[in-house]
Amino acid sequence: MMLSEVSKAVVLLSGGVDSSTTLAIAREMGYECYALTFDYHQRHHLEIEAAKRVAEALSVKKHLIIGFDLREIGGSALTNKEIEVPKEGVSREEIPLTYVPARNTIFLSFALGWAEVLGAERIFIGANAVDYSGYPDCRPEYLKAFEDMANLATKASVEGRLRFRIEAPLLYLTKGEIIKKGTELGFDYSLTWSCYDPTPEGKPCLKCDSCLFRQKGFEEAAIEDPLLKVCFGSGDSRYG
Repeated sequence: MMLSEVSKAVVLLSGGVDSSTTLAIAREMGYECYALTFDYHQRHHLEIEAAKRVAEALSVKKHLIIGFDLREIGGSALTNKEIEVPKEGVSREEIPLTYVPARNTIFLSFALGWAEVLGAERIFIGANAVDYSGYPDCRPEYLKAFEDMANLATKASVEGRLRFRIEAPLLYLTKGEIIKKGTELGFDYSLTWSCYDPTPEGKPCLKCDSCLFRQKGFEEAAIEDPLLKVCFGSGDSRYG
């Protein structure tokens, strides 16, 4: 879908494969994109630098980085360094330790506030319900519930000036399909970051859930992961 006139969209941008592809899609659809990134003192802080690279490469109208400290709340391996990041795959029968309590609700709430101020009816999120870690705030029923709440809780919607919609274009795609889509749009995945537990040298651990999903996606897409070439000088031999 191409827009007949320029419309604004707020896009949640972590700097990973999914959110970056989502931004590329929103841009291709003709939206004037406002990227929103969060520094919540996550273990994988390198993703913020990736988000900056992606936002610049995709020429967003504005890139806003909001900081707050979720370490004080804890409850996640991504915010509490005393909790080890699971490696070599996790059980899909339970929500993993990398779940950050209410993270997407927090992120979408900030996005909703900015969207209301901007007059942007669309909020894009790279949520995926196929190749993901089982987080409850990535499910389609959650996104629909948040959308309903957004249209009940804002002045602009109550006054009838805006009707907010949560857009999740990757929701039912495999990781391989996501990477193929981004590649078709000419996006450079060497700009992105996925690893939850980077090495002291700033390289992907290649063993956490996020690294494994990334590996699966590039293998399915039959494309070499350009980030591995950047980090290791090889595109296909460092996983395992």
